[in-house]
Amino acid sequence: MANNAREVLSGELLSWPGVTQQPHRFGGIEFQFKGKEIGHMHGDHLVDLLLPKPVRDQVIAAGQASPHHVYPDSGWVSVYLKSDADLDAAIELLRIKYDKLAEKSV
Repeated sequence: MANNAREVLSGELLSWPGVTQQPHRFGGIEFQFKGKEIGHMHGDHLVDLLLPKPVRDQVIAAGQASPHHVYPDSGWVSVYLKSDADLDAAIELLRIKYDKLAEKSV
């Protein structure tokens, strides 16, 4: 996997209408849509995002994400970026979250 996962992920998310990026309160970078967090990234190796519990359970069962590294019983999931497929999975999940936020803002 390329060492520039942060650049790839940032480039993709910032190409979506209305997405902004800022420092995350626990380190790393956070992506927002209209003031709501889509997800955040720690370094070049970890993406965290909050999903509705049924979706969270589904993506964990499908192997697209892991329970959150600090809050494993919450709706948060973690995607460890060890391969290009992991990066693709993270982008796909972040897109699902973005689409839900965009739906609610209409």
